[in-house]
Amino acid sequence: MTLSNDDKKHLRGIGHKLKPVVTIADKGLTDNVLAELSRALDDHELIKVKLSLSDRDAKKTTIDQACQRLKADCVQSIGHVILLYRRADKPNPKLSNLLRKGC
Repeated sequence: MTLSNDDKKHLRGIGHKLKPVVTIADKGLTDNVLAELSRALDDHELIKVKLSLSDRDAKKTTIDQACQRLKADCVQSIGHVILLYRRADKPNPKLSNLLRKGC
């Protein structure tokens, strides 16, 4: 799925106030990390992820692999924090960062 620049701008505005819900550390994308990322994307649709990786190439590779394996889009990457988006089939209005009041 490809997002337009307007879509990305809107999602970045929503994501600005979010806190990271998952941290990817030195072990990278383990099955447990991928499962937690998938669960968080199913629940919230838009999440922040913290990357505790020192190597720039490893960070880029991890982001690409995560997006590919989760079928998600990387909306933004600043420093050690990325913003991931994946539309839910049936979003929960109480959990979705896109549907909650104030968004």
